[in-house]
Amino acid sequence: MVKKKTIKELLEFGFINIDKPSGPTSFSVGQFVKKELNLRKTSHLGTLDPKVSGVLPIALNRACKLNEYFMHKDKVYVGIMRLHEDVSEKILKKEMKKFIGKIVQLPPVRSRVKRAERIREIKNFEILEKEGKNVLFVADVEAGSYIRKLIHDLGEKIGGAHMLELRRTRAGIFEEKDIVNLYDFEKAVEEYKKGDEKSLRKIIDDAEEMIKKVLPIVEINGRDLKHVLTGKPLTKKDVVNEIKDEKFAAFFDERFIGTYKTVEDEWIVAKPEFVKN
Repeated sequence: MVKKKTIKELLEFGFINIDKPSGPTSFSVGQFVKKELNLRKTSHLGTLDPKVSGVLPIALNRACKLNEYFMHKDKVYVGIMRLHEDVSEKILKKEMKKFIGKIVQLPPVRSRVKRAERIREIKNFEILEKEGKNVLFVADVEAGSYIRKLIHDLGEKIGGAHMLELRRTRAGIFEEKDIVNLYDFEKAVEEYKKGDEKSLRKIIDDAEEMIKKVLPIVEINGRDLKHVLTGKPLTKKDVVNEIKDEKFAAFFDERFIGTYKTVEDEWIVAKPEFVKN
């Protein structure tokens, strides 16, 4: 039976899926969570522009070390674009369909990343509702895709278009149905500080459970657990089941040990990227 985590353990190694409002930066939301919970560190998984709302996962304390395993996943957005000309829904659907697949994007001028062409995959891009020149749409895209640029590029084919509103509804395994708004977050923290941890416990995702959703699991036997927990590479003698993937999460008796990357060696099978000791 898995031992129930204490609230302190969850705060040390967990995630909170915040519903970011339009206005503040992603960084400022992360800093707000850090200050409210008196944490050493927080980091957000995938930056949202200040005007964009929705799913913004915040890693707490040591969970920040796991960011790379969660960040580079597909994202889903729902938004409203404004057409500059009243294009028919039939034509619009036809042009939007042309953007599905791998496309070349040049990051916007105001972007913080280097302005170089990049290939990104658009998994889905369709109309949910159209009323005159206003179009409600959904886009399922590869991480690093720019939705504002996608709308701009579409506009060049149909007489112009720009984005009015945008909301992220999914970021990898983090979904809109599980988010908590800042008001409810503050309320949960206030109750926690008064001795009631129930509400706060509900909104923290255990990082040990979340890592199982993004990495394959490999069991180790624990025969050299003391040294493994100090960073010793895994040998063939340490591993219980076959390793089939380049990166994996190691567990011993339902306890998360760390994340590993395989190596080609006669005796060593994987080296640690993160060890939870």
